Amino acid sequence: MRELKSIDPSEITDNPFRLIGKDWMLITAGDLNKYNTMTASWGALGVLWNKNTSTIYVRPTRYTYEFLEKIDYYTLSFFSEEYRPALNFCGANSGKTLNKAKETGLTPVQGEYGIFFRQSRLVLECKKIFYTDLAPGNFLDKTADATYYPKKDYHRIYIGEILSCLVKE
Repeated sequence: MRELKSIDPSEITDNPFRLIGKDWMLITAGDLNKYNTMTASWGALGVLWNKNTSTIYVRPTRYTYEFLEKIDYYTLSFFSEEYRPALNFCGANSGKTLNKAKETGLTPVQGEYGIFFRQSRLVLECKKIFYTDLAPGNFLDKTADATYYPKKDYHRIYIGEILSCLVKE
C-alpha cells in the first residue's frame, strides 16, 4: 500500500467540484477511542482570512454533529472509485448503531489532528475556525428551503483551516 505524503493544499490538483460533489468525502471527527464518520457531497475548498480552508455542512440530526460540536478538529478523506460502496454505506447507516469502519473494511488512522482512513487518496486535517447555522429567513431561493429542508433540519456550516494535506504517493 502506498504511503501518504504531506503537500501544501495549493498543490491539490483535483477539481473541487468533482472531488466533493461527484467523488464524495468522509467527514470524520473524534479520536481512535470514539469517533464517527459520514459521507458528504456538499462542501467547499478555498481561502478565508488568508488561510486555506474547507467548508462542510452537517445537519444536527447526524451523529457526526455531536463530535464536531465537542472537538476542534475534523478530517476530510477522499477515495478512489473502488471505495464507492464504503462511501454509500457510511452515508446510509448511523455510527450510533454499528461500526462503519468494521463494516466497510476501512482502517482508521490517528493523524496529527484527527482520524482519517488508511485507504484515502487525499486527506485534509482541519481545525474549526468558524461556524454558523443556515437560517430559513436568509434563503433568497425559496425553492431551496422547500426542496432540501422539508423537515426544517437546517445544516450547521463549519469552516476549518486546513492544517495538513496528505496525498497518496
